[in-house]
Amino acid sequence: MAQVPKLTSRQHPIVKRFRQLASGRDDDGRWVLLDGEHLIADALAAGVRIDTLLTDGRRSAVVRQARDAGADVIHGTTAVLEAASPVRTPSGVVAIAEWRPAPIESVFTRMPALVIGLVGVQDPGNVGSVIRATHALGATGVLALDGTANPTGWKALRGSTGSVFHVPLGRGSLTEACAEARAGGVRVAATVSAGGESIEQADLAGPILVLLGNEGAGLSSDAVERADVRLTIPMRPDANSLNVAIAAALVLFEARRQRRSGYR
Repeated sequence: MAQVPKLTSRQHPIVKRFRQLASGRDDDGRWVLLDGEHLIADALAAGVRIDTLLTDGRRSAVVRQARDAGADVIHGTTAVLEAASPVRTPSGVVAIAEWRPAPIESVFTRMPALVIGLVGVQDPGNVGSVIRATHALGATGVLALDGTANPTGWKALRGSTGSVFHVPLGRGSLTEACAEARAGGVRVAATVSAGGESIEQADLAGPILVLLGNEGAGLSSDAVERADVRLTIPMRPDANSLNVAIAAALVLFEARRQRRSGYR
């Protein structure tokens, strides 16, 4: 077996490349930073190409799989891993992979469509959690729209716990998303805190794009006006909001229930 090279300098160009991606700068727009064995394993299982894998020297299955798939595997010192990893406590395995979101139109190809559209969601952890919920509850796609945190950033990827590689993900504008939805016969629904049709009564069994808004302000009036229907999640009178990932999960759970039981 060929000897694996070992990095000892925090200033090495490879380390600088990891740090550049961690800061959100990718000149090519096609590279992402993956931290942790679980996320890297999910990427490999989904056929994502791992370009470079930096490890603390562990002999784990994911390291072997990445090497067998053609990745450059490099051992680094503890100081190097700390510099290359974006987290405070490095996992010991970090990688650079080639991956990018799909075109918006391709997210609507699976029918009946059940797509979550995030509009202006600012927290990348929330974006990752929503992607995780879409995968777990059977959504056919998720869209990051109009100022939503970059779904290819390391925080969103880590928050998705690998689900990002199993659910079609698109990125673009609300205008594009609504146009593509309607071109494919998909209704557009806006979630509102009050005054909408209860998700328990609304028809979520048919093709639908469900829009969820910013953590603080929710959807803008313009976004709500673009929708064909308004949806509200029933809550106690003294509660007026939910975390966006929880709201997405509740809508998806109800849609899943209706689609399994047959609506009405």
